[in-house]
Amino acid sequence: MPFGPHELVARAVHPTASPLRFTRTFVLMLACTAVTFPAIAQDEELTLYKDVHIFDGLGDTLSPASNVLVRGNVIDTISLEPIEADGAEVIDGAGRTLMPGLIDAHWHTTMVGTTPEEGLNNDLGYSTIIAVNEAEAALLRGFTTVRDMGGAAFSLKRAIDEGLVIGPRIYPSGAIISVTSGHGDFRSLHELPREVGDLTRVEELGMAMIADSPDEVRMRAREQLMLGAVHIKLTAGGGVASPHSPLDVSTFTFEELRAAVEAAENWGTYVAVHAYTPAAMQRSIEAGVKVIEHGHLIDDETAQMMADKGIWLSTQPFDESFGQAVSLPEANLERLREVITGTDSLYGFTKKYGIKTAFGTDILFSSQMAQTQGLMLTLLQRWFTPAEILKMATATNGELLQLTGRRNPYPGAIGIIEKGAFADLLLVDGNPLENIDLVADPDNFVVIMKDGHIYKNTLATGVTHAASGASIGVGNPYPISNYICEDGTRLAVRLLGDSASVSVNDAAEVHLPSMGPEGTTYSNGRMTLTIVQGRLSWGLGRAVPSACTDA
Repeated sequence: MPFGPHELVARAVHPTASPLRFTRTFVLMLACTAVTFPAIAQDEELTLYKDVHIFDGLGDTLSPASNVLVRGNVIDTISLEPIEADGAEVIDGAGRTLMPGLIDAHWHTTMVGTTPEEGLNNDLGYSTIIAVNEAEAALLRGFTTVRDMGGAAFSLKRAIDEGLVIGPRIYPSGAIISVTSGHGDFRSLHELPREVGDLTRVEELGMAMIADSPDEVRMRAREQLMLGAVHIKLTAGGGVASPHSPLDVSTFTFEELRAAVEAAENWGTYVAVHAYTPAAMQRSIEAGVKVIEHGHLIDDETAQMMADKGIWLSTQPFDESFGQAVSLPEANLERLREVITGTDSLYGFTKKYGIKTAFGTDILFSSQMAQTQGLMLTLLQRWFTPAEILKMATATNGELLQLTGRRNPYPGAIGIIEKGAFADLLLVDGNPLENIDLVADPDNFVVIMKDGHIYKNTLATGVTHAASGASIGVGNPYPISNYICEDGTRLAVRLLGDSASVSVNDAAEVHLPSMGPEGTTYSNGRMTLTIVQGRLSWGLGRAVPSACTDA
């Protein structure tokens, strides 16, 4: 029987739990030794952080040694003096950094863990279970809030909010609204033509909706708002992964864009559009769109227009590494390379004109790439200081979320540390203002709190952490997961798309495939990896180690 650490760790954390609940989450459980499912009502639960240096999401420096009291789900008191709080759970920060939880302003909750083919062909229930695990993984990477920019995330959001499963706060857009042949239309050519009113598979799944007139756009937007969307997402131009829509294409007409804007504004919220080119961006802005997603091929005229009209840019630091890390047909890779060439000038324009800029990742169709969510934040060092980067991923992104107005599912302050703000907090082992690379490795988040509930606390278990990068892949940008087994075996694992680098007991790393059919086993010397539930498990030769926890 192959080594299944997901079952062993599941029983160690929750002895009475069924291992099936954890079949696709063992990597997360290994990365976090203390996981707590929150109760529905704990309004007066108290948590006291002692001796912490605060990055509040707004400033450029850390505070002096401070104390922070969380009452229920909000920050109650911040003080340089000791705080008396009878009955509080006390977390001794020992001089560590307390900062707001990270916010990803462009995430796809239900499209991370499956390929396009799997997403279209899998049973929706199975895909939702995958999304549940990916949501938990995002939270345990320190992302306490995500702005979902396309996909059927409504049920998962509800389950998270009700405490049934673990995950970040979700600001959902619902299905992407696209045109025939546009970015989001994943139909095969043999499915054409379609009868008006017929739904394609991607529409049935709630991933995207096709609309080819102002009336259809208005209807689709209203449907998403009815389902629970807090903003509306349209694709105003072509995209990298589009099977039928080149980058230079402008899709929706002005009248169609305007119909979506009117529908959203009638609900007190806004429209965001996927757009790379100046033509698609300018048409959208003139129609009343408030947020441009991506924008990598922007020009000076469009940048000045965005600044003058107060339009937000939500974008990603795509660089050359992405062309090597993703698996796409050559025609799509060529589009990606074109997008990447615009990244440097894009951020140059944001600084030149002071464009309101949010950080997002837009990771799609890869659990392995999703593990680089924090790493992507560090790529901004090319253009911004660590303080500017952290402000973008906390307070600035939190400001963007407020555009939802009365549709805001979490009315309150997010992304900052101040009295009355939501208690979404990370306790960092180090100073990210001096070393922004700390946020790339979730092991550096020793406490993760969302909405006043602690989801990870390695301080409570006395676990020590192996030095990141000490044993494997020095200089490689992908984060390491360090594990130690009950028999003393030390493992350092880095997933790299379709391969993995693995080191045993600090030995030289070996490279093995990381994906394959269920039960597939790969060996390299004394290292054996087995695919279990679509993931990797580790064994040494034929003698498999017992349960592992994070090192």
